[in-house]
Amino acid sequence: MALFTHLTAEKNIRSVRRAGIRARSRGDDGPAGVYCLPIVPSYQFTHQWGRELRRGGRRTMVAVDFRIPDGEQVLVGHYRREPVRLSAAEAVALVAAHEDPRGGEVFVLRPIAAGEIHRVRAVNRVTGWRYMPNAHGVFPCPCCLARGEYGGAILRRKAEARGYH
Repeated sequence: MALFTHLTAEKNIRSVRRAGIRARSRGDDGPAGVYCLPIVPSYQFTHQWGRELRRGGRRTMVAVDFRIPDGEQVLVGHYRREPVRLSAAEAVALVAAHEDPRGGEVFVLRPIAAGEIHRVRAVNRVTGWRYMPNAHGVFPCPCCLARGEYGGAILRRKAEARGYH
């Protein structure tokens, strides 16, 4: 059985324990499912999406660890590229063997039942990358910043001064 983790807001814990993880996300206009990552030895790679998800307004995150059968088909790949369909065991091996798995994601094509949940646990608050992997030192695109986002007005002014538009 392949072991994965899904990050969600702390307010969802009771619902997740009672009914499992709902398949609310849509992967590339396809069927609904659940985004997750396999649990690998690197804590940072396993929980890499935490910081980016917090930017969307979720403040306190928890990790929901769950098991699915090794042969179950999932979509795996980098978030900016077309995912490939593999078995859950192959997806775990692919992510674990990757030299730099930042930006990787696995998409389970169904909801996760409450009986498949292994545990729910707290997550370190400072884990992960912001905007995109390897963004440190790279000027963010001003048109991709949401209005009212912390520091957004300053970044837009800097972009105008540099001639970006």
